[in-house]
Amino acid sequence: MPKFSIKIFLPAAGLGERLRPITYHIPKPLLPIFGKPLIAITLEKFSAISSGEIGINLHYKADMMKEWAANSEFKGRIKLFPEDPILGTSGALKNAETFLSGGHFVVHNADIMSGIDFTHLIKTHLSSGNIATLATHNYPKYNNVVVDDNGYILDVENPGTSISNPDTTAKKVAYTGIAVYSPEILKFLPSGVSHATTAWIAAAKAGHKVQALDFTGCYWTDIGTPASYASAIIDMLRANGETVYIHPSIKDCSAVDIDGHIVIERESILTKGSSLRNCIILPGSTAKSGEHYENCILGADFKIDFKESEIISASTDESKILIGTGGSDRKYYRIKKSGKTAVHMECGENDSDFERHIDYTRFLSRYSIPVPELLEAKKDEMKAVFEDLGDISLYSWLKCQRNEEAIEDIYTKVLDIAVMIHANAAEQLAECPLLQNRVFDYEHFRWETEYFIERFLKGIKKIEIGNPTALQNEFHSLAAKADSLPKTIVHRDFQSQNIMITKGRPRLIDYQGMRIGPPAYDIASILWDPYYRLKDNTRERLLEYYSGEMAKHHRPIPLESIILCRLQRHMQALGAYGFLSAVKGKRYFLKHIPEGLRLLKEDVSILESEYPELYKLIMALQDK
Repeated sequence: MPKFSIKIFLPAAGLGERLRPITYHIPKPLLPIFGKPLIAITLEKFSAISSGEIGINLHYKADMMKEWAANSEFKGRIKLFPEDPILGTSGALKNAETFLSGGHFVVHNADIMSGIDFTHLIKTHLSSGNIATLATHNYPKYNNVVVDDNGYILDVENPGTSISNPDTTAKKVAYTGIAVYSPEILKFLPSGVSHATTAWIAAAKAGHKVQALDFTGCYWTDIGTPASYASAIIDMLRANGETVYIHPSIKDCSAVDIDGHIVIERESILTKGSSLRNCIILPGSTAKSGEHYENCILGADFKIDFKESEIISASTDESKILIGTGGSDRKYYRIKKSGKTAVHMECGENDSDFERHIDYTRFLSRYSIPVPELLEAKKDEMKAVFEDLGDISLYSWLKCQRNEEAIEDIYTKVLDIAVMIHANAAEQLAECPLLQNRVFDYEHFRWETEYFIERFLKGIKKIEIGNPTALQNEFHSLAAKADSLPKTIVHRDFQSQNIMITKGRPRLIDYQGMRIGPPAYDIASILWDPYYRLKDNTRERLLEYYSGEMAKHHRPIPLESIILCRLQRHMQALGAYGFLSAVKGKRYFLKHIPEGLRLLKEDVSILESEYPELYKLIMALQDK
């Protein structure tokens, strides 16, 4: 149940002039963000903590706003307040005075996105005696709210704007567009066109407390220009651990070449032979055959171009664009080198994998295993430069709805890479001394199961083991059996996020953790991957294909090895999701837990008789 019943008011009447030509077609509050209007995202967040009524003012494209309100999930709570002319941020509240006068209320601009904690803001206001509590932050470009040492408002520079006066040395903060008001603020609002800043100043001069509550560090963006809109969308993609969003209404995009960050909204038309890189395709737009679209927003009758650095967060050095959304602590940047793009890798000074990464790249390349070409390595600086394989992993490639034939074909090519590692490269192991002693042995298998206990069972599920001795005995048995399996070179993290699709061809990354272990571990990782669920019959054909190819090299794969490695791998994966989300703060890994747990339950059900304690423990876990 929501914690509050406080109302919210969303100013949504503006013309969106800085967002033209987009707003010639769509009013700002209805700008799509992954299939949802911007205003709906705000109201979903608000509704999680309050059941209060919703006020929205209207002017520009009022009919579209009314249609959305009448069909939205919030329709029973919405009250609309038309304006003609537009009344400004204060006049809008005065126009809704009857609606707002019954109690405290939230005001939230309809054109911003933020990570600001509504609960903290509302609780602070209700317990403070403030007439107004403003969510603020230190944002030098917009700092124009003058505050005292206790955070109470003294003045506002250039009221009605967000323009700071650079000549003053007073302590200043920026208003985020989010506030909580007591109904007493309404008596400080003049009739007609006016701005809320004038009411803050008047209330403060009358002796009321107007507090600037600091939320510096919280994500915030004003979607006021096409570039800020595109940047906000890409920020959200990255925050979700994604590079691609394709609306479910797009039934087939397989004929379009995609790279970079891609958002394709509903009812878009993707014509065969077009290509997209770092593009946002707005509803009802068409990507024309033979056209290449890059760093742009594509609309029904317009295209807005950007520089890549305008829409994708750069490092402090604008010549480097930060890339990658995986679990690694290494930093990867896209740079220009010899007229082409390349990937610049920076490792910490104690990263023991750096030397292996370089050595393994050279080793694998000698035997035509498709890894990125090493262009430069500086061991003393722990930096290297690699060929740029683009941004589309197999995981992202699969976001586009494709037929089973295409999916099976790309997975067959991936398995060809596995065979090249497991059979061809393994025959040349003596050429890679760093790899020879990296054995995936009993101790490593036991480390994985302890990782599963600590990071997933205890860290995420908060489970205390009922019979730890019996469970440890089963883990000992599992590790001993896994260690006894035939060994070869294995990637060890052979899953869809570590396979890039470059010009339709799979290429391998993140192989610095290679070891000498059972090849079935890699096969379990890719064919029973929590990131993408293959159809059972497709998986069976792929497994048969791989087994046949390995048999040609006189390396048969024992059937028992597959299920043992599935069980082991899925415990490791769940442990990793727990560690990356809870310890590293990459919360987007939590969304993969349900599928990982489903697979683990499937595994342990097959082996119930051998591992009854583990079976009992796993089957009792909730999927969410």
